[in-house]
Amino acid sequence: MNVAEASTILVWGAATAYAIALVSFTLLLARKADASIAHAVPATVGGGSPTATPSPLAAPTGRPRSEGIARSTVWAGLALHLGAVVTRGVAAGRAPWANLYEFMLVGSLVAVVVLLVVQRRKVVPFLGTAVVGIVVLFLAVAQVNFFVPADGVQPALQSYWLVIHVGVAVTATGVLTVGFVAAILQLLRSSRESGSRRLAGTRWAWLDSAPAPASLESLSFRLNAIGFVLWTFTLIAGAIWAEHAWGRYWGWDPKEVWTFVIWVVYAGYLHARTTRGWAGRRSAWLAIIAYVCVLVNFTLVNMLFPGLHSYANI
Repeated sequence: MNVAEASTILVWGAATAYAIALVSFTLLLARKADASIAHAVPATVGGGSPTATPSPLAAPTGRPRSEGIARSTVWAGLALHLGAVVTRGVAAGRAPWANLYEFMLVGSLVAVVVLLVVQRRKVVPFLGTAVVGIVVLFLAVAQVNFFVPADGVQPALQSYWLVIHVGVAVTATGVLTVGFVAAILQLLRSSRESGSRRLAGTRWAWLDSAPAPASLESLSFRLNAIGFVLWTFTLIAGAIWAEHAWGRYWGWDPKEVWTFVIWVVYAGYLHARTTRGWAGRRSAWLAIIAYVCVLVNFTLVNMLFPGLHSYANI
């Protein structure tokens, strides 16, 4: 077994560990829902009207086993994931983010790191379930649909700008992924609080245990702001690298255009949120739309629109 094969095995090992964490986060989510339902059971005092006293069916306090399993398996998955990225770089003899397969591999790694930082004090089951679920999906799709053998890159990519430009872009994508999930949770939590019929009932009771919409909006905003700063640097570094490689800073290549589109949408989101008072649900929808643009850039643009970036080996 060579180093490249070891990387592939480590990827599947990481995906397996994350899958166990996904199940554990889901069980924790179900437990939170059961606890919310149990606490909502009214108790009567002296045959009178119901009071808000907790039900004896309420779940016991203390850290549940599923939370410990989720935390430990995420850390185990991260260790395997990091090993996969490092061995991929060693096998290729370069920075391991020169094609879509490697971009998905490293971007999902960053998303896991951000998740662990966000949940270092308190586990939010939905964030864990959604982020780890996305990571498992990314790893599986990358292995099945976008895998390319570890190899060198074309002369135009043999530059330190590969490390800087693409490295910052992949980091930004990982950060924005967690911001996107926080925006979805904010939207769901806010809708349930406002009495949405679709989110009423016990099926969505787990939302009652989620942080308040304002807290989730603040988390999403901070992550998206960090991602935007990184994306701004990505745009600038890409223009400088383009001038070095092709003799011009801007050429309306599809990848360049969509990188700028993403920057504009996130800039609009931050501007609307900070100066125009677009808080709450409108803010969450803007964050979600912005991340959809990120997904379009790294999937449809790569696969359907040929350009100067097409040599990156999808």
